[in-house]
Amino acid sequence: MSRAPAKAAGEVRIIGGQWKRTRLPVADKPGLRPTPDRVRETLFNWLGQDLAGWRCLDAFAGTGALGLEAASRGAASVLLVESDAGLAARLETLRQRLQAGTVRVQRGDGIAALRQCQPASMDLLLIDPPFAGELFTPALQAAARAVAQDGFIYLEAPAAWTDEQLAPLGLALHRRLKAGAVHAHLLRPRQNATDM
Repeated sequence: MSRAPAKAAGEVRIIGGQWKRTRLPVADKPGLRPTPDRVRETLFNWLGQDLAGWRCLDAFAGTGALGLEAASRGAASVLLVESDAGLAARLETLRQRLQAGTVRVQRGDGIAALRQCQPASMDLLLIDPPFAGELFTPALQAAARAVAQDGFIYLEAPAAWTDEQLAPLGLALHRRLKAGAVHAHLLRPRQNATDM
């Protein structure tokens, strides 16, 4: 009798920056699906390794892997938003252990947090909601308003988003990658999509 599939909990690691190789525990919770290491590595290769001065919001933080990776690479401020009380408490414990002064943990609704951002105030918005929900469009609508003109939105979804779907939101696809069941997208405000 094998219990190997239960190993899906476990841990992920921060890939780069000041906390490189730090292990992040992954709770065994329905819908919690940490971004795979390879996908995170590709994302931060796309963004550049140094995020010094960036303002970031991880709207569905979960393990905190995406937001903490940004903080590890020098982001000036990272807000981790998590609706699950247990996960939010874990994130706060982890923030204290890392002495992550630029990181703030907020228990609450990711879309509400995106909507509360000042217009064009964020350099990087990380959107990785539970795949089963209907959160993608409202999250992208709020993120499109919050992202700076030269900023980025990272979207992780169970299906590929096209430029045709993104255009009404004022967004354009900058880069895309598929890894297993995960479609990773790096988006930009539409007027800057061709600047890079």
